[in-house]
Amino acid sequence: MHTRRIHQNAYQERRKASVSPGKWSDALAALLEEKLAVTWSPEQITERFLADRLPAVSFKTIYRWIYAGRLVQGTLQVLRHKGKRQKPAETHSKFAIGRTISDRPKEVRSRETFGHWELDTVVLSGRGKSKGCVATLIERKTRLYTAVLNQL
Repeated sequence: MHTRRIHQNAYQERRKASVSPGKWSDALAALLEEKLAVTWSPEQITERFLADRLPAVSFKTIYRWIYAGRLVQGTLQVLRHKGKRQKPAETHSKFAIGRTISDRPKEVRSRETFGHWELDTVVLSGRGKSKGCVATLIERKTRLYTAVLNQL
């Protein structure tokens, strides 16, 4: 048990040494907040810091710190883009259209009546670029299957 604790402590020390401490400091934060308060953009701040030989911080890092709340909370309001440069949340494969399969009425699940269709789409892509899609339609009772190709 004692050797396990020694190994664990050694691991933790090595782990601390392997992680970069980063550039964040209270002095740097105060300097950034001062520039942001007079409506400088993060890009302008980065260029000025480089010209004045101050700590080099990329504009992307400044934006990340703003969005993470590490800089003053009202900072987004002074940015010219009001935070619109932040990438939107991933929406791939998330649809809020129609009902889920579990919410279907009993007659749909049991395939008792004609006229209940399922629709699905399959995106055709080559190396990440969309080339079109296939829409598939299936009637629940007769299991009639139709596929429509849409080339883009």
